[in-house]
Amino acid sequence: MPKYRYRIVDVFTDAPLEGNPLAVVPDARGLDEGTMLRIAREFNLSETTFVLPATRPEASARVRIFTPTHEMTFAGHPTIGTAAVLRDEGRVPADAVRFVLEEKIGPVPVRVDGAMLWLTTPPIAVGKEYDRAACAKAVGLDERDLLPGVPPQWLSAGNPNVYIPLVDKAAVDRAWADRSTVAALHGSMSERSCVFVFTPTPEGAYSRMFAPEYGLVEDPATGSATGPLAAYMMRHGLAAHADGTRFVSEQGTKMGRRSLLYVTIHGDHGANGIEVGGRVAPFAEGTFQL
Repeated sequence: MPKYRYRIVDVFTDAPLEGNPLAVVPDARGLDEGTMLRIAREFNLSETTFVLPATRPEASARVRIFTPTHEMTFAGHPTIGTAAVLRDEGRVPADAVRFVLEEKIGPVPVRVDGAMLWLTTPPIAVGKEYDRAACAKAVGLDERDLLPGVPPQWLSAGNPNVYIPLVDKAAVDRAWADRSTVAALHGSMSERSCVFVFTPTPEGAYSRMFAPEYGLVEDPATGSATGPLAAYMMRHGLAAHADGTRFVSEQGTKMGRRSLLYVTIHGDHGANGIEVGGRVAPFAEGTFQL
């Protein structure tokens, strides 16, 4: 029976047992899609990645990303965590400051800055605005807990989120969403969405993300949602947007898995790109046999 190595790393933290855990299979050749999904269910983390030879000449590797229920086209903490593993295993030259990972959404650029790894957020789609009262109900809050004058809104950089701004950290910590409340919020929408609640802070944002329709009660750190968060905050005057602006989204704290997701905004309103970065802490490694 073939054996496969795996690594587990904690992403968007420099401390093991914080951040968002990720399982990485560094050489997934020989595994079919159905088996990858079953392995992701076995690990039962928010995501598991499987590394394969690249099919694009500019890419260092091809990465497939699975939650316990389905495959993702793109995700942030799997991109950062897999990039760290590939660098640690010598699959990316140690002196490379930029490289590309091939994901289902397309090529995802990664930049190295010391201990920090940065991904470039894919193009961000901006969708409809949502009724404030419906959003409050969806996350178990009163309408007065929502930040006044700012409409909740759908944005996506490959994974759709409904962004709901709240008045303070206490409101963010009280929020909760389950499959029925999120389904009621979406109504007739055919595409599933996550629910991202946050409040602006002097550092950037204090955040939580619920994804019951994806089989995740709550995600400790959501890199794919943080680029659109920055775009949303700029769009509604909740963050500065000068060239090179940086801020931090703190996520996962309520879960006991504090994560720090750094954002760099290039150009007015991110016209020249939005990068999301963080650190990665190694945690465990081993093998499984099929």
